[in-house]
Formats: sequence, C-alpha cells, structure tokens
Amino acid sequence: MKIVFMGTPDFAVGALNAVIEAGHEVTAVVTQPDKPKGRGKEVQMTPVKECALKHDIPVFQPVKIKEPEAVETLRTYQADIFVVAAFGQILSEEILSMPKYGCVNIHASLLPKYRGAGPIQWAIINGEKITGVTIMQMDKGLDTGDMLLKTEVEIAPDETADTLHDKLAAAGAGLIAEALVKIEAGEVTPVRQNDEESCYAKMLNKSMGKIDWQMEAEKLDCLIRGLISWPGASTVYRGKTLKIWQEEVVSEAAENAAPGTVVRVDKDAFYVQTGKGLLKILAVQPEGKKRMAVRDFLLGYPVKPGDKFGES
Repeated sequence: MKIVFMGTPDFAVGALNAVIEAGHEVTAVVTQPDKPKGRGKEVQMTPVKECALKHDIPVFQPVKIKEPEAVETLRTYQADIFVVAAFGQILSEEILSMPKYGCVNIHASLLPKYRGAGPIQWAIINGEKITGVTIMQMDKGLDTGDMLLKTEVEIAPDETADTLHDKLAAAGAGLIAEALVKIEAGEVTPVRQNDEESCYAKMLNKSMGKIDWQMEAEKLDCLIRGLISWPGASTVYRGKTLKIWQEEVVSEAAENAAPGTVVRVDKDAFYVQTGKGLLKILAVQPEGKKRMAVRDFLLGYPVKPGDKFGES
C-alpha cells in the first residue's frame, strides 16, 4: 500500500521501520517541526524525521496540520492509508476521511483504558500488571475510534516508564505490520469501544513529581517508576531538591517514625518511612548534580537516622 506515516518521537521510529521493511511505499513522513533543545538551544530534527531521511523519504513538517495548505499537501501524496504514531497534532475530519482506508493510530494502551497523552506512565503509576498496544481506526474523538487489533504486554515489578516505552514501541511496530496486511485484505473486524470502561491518561505535570511521604510505599514506588523520565519524583533534603531515581519497597515499618523520616542507613542505601512501609533508596540526584548511587551520595551527604525528607 501507499502510506503516509505521521509520527514524531522515538516511540514511532520502530513502527516506521516496520512499515518500510514490510515493503509498503511510504510516500511521505509527516512530523512536528524541528525545535531547539538543550542548553545550547541547537535545533534538532525529530527522531522520525531522522529515520525518514535515512530512507530518502520526503518529509513534511507543518506547524498546523489542519491549515488548508497543509491539507492540500497531504492530498498530493495519494496515500491509501495514513499511519499515525504519537504525531502530536489532532487531525481534522477532512484528513481522517482522505485516504481509502482512513487513518489508523498506534496507541500505547489496551483501549478503552488510558485514552489520552500519558498511557505508558499512568499504567505504571496506577499499578497495572498488564498493558499493551491497540491499532485503532481514528475518528474525531480522542482515542475513541474502533479497535482493529490488540496485543498485551506484561508490566514487570521493576518496570519504569522508560523500559515500558521501549517494550510497547516494539510491540506496536510488529502489530502495525500485521494490521496493514489484514486491512488491505479486508480481514479486520472493527470493534467499538465501550465508553463505560474508558479512563483518561491525562498529561503529566511537574507538580506530580513532589513526593508525599504520607502515601504508601507501594504507591510511591509506582509513582517514582512512572515519572522516571519526566518530571521525575523528588523530595526536599536540607533545603534542596533531591530526585529519587531508584528504590525498593520494604514492607516493614519503624515504630513511632513519622512519614519522611530516615529510619536506617546502610553503606549503599537509606530507608525512609512512608504512610505504610519503607522505601529503600538506592539511587538519587542532588540538586545541580548528576545521578549517583546512594553509596556515593552518602560520602558527601552523611544521612543519618532521624533526618527528615520533604521539609524545606
């Protein structure tokens, strides 16, 4: 089939490669405009653009995909189907109905659960054991279209948003290749989503990363792993921000210790009381410093039992 591929971040690169390797003709790749990043504000291409250029595929980077000029440009590619994976812009009904087979989206959850912008992170934050990828026929709603194919992915006990991202990206790449074959052969049966089973995976914000030590250790563990890449989970220690990178749940609790209190210190970890259970802290990042193991952190920051976290 002739395909226009729409995507922007790393999550979409595997899917684009899978479509190319399957022998489809990718007439164009549509991705977000290049943006300045880092301290030097150097303009960087999106990961999907880099992949497209390696394969000599034309790249289209509209600021607003709904603008008439952008819509007319899409028509010129004469695609049979648009494949969308984390593109970053909402498509108009005019665009959705443009190709012969419409537009399909690679969504990183088992719809109708976790519609929205943060399905990977929220699956971990909410303590899910299973998630997956859904190939969905796009409509004018937000991730509300008919489901075409699904595949499940197990969430490991120590899974982070970063590791789950990679697993789901790989699963999505394999699933879209399978879906395109079935779509062209007329072998897919669209299944309507049950709106009553839906939940919304809202966009993350920085305030979510502030650790509330009153929470149970298991819930804090899920939060820290879910926010690992952004914004990160952090607390205050000696008036400065301390990001928590790695920890483990310990079911025991100290008597009469208030949440946020250090109850034990080993050579490579310290243990903080939560609302229920302890968190064994293994890797941190002090304000203005790099990530480090607690073993190294303790050399410059002599944490001791009775110290409090979360207080300015």
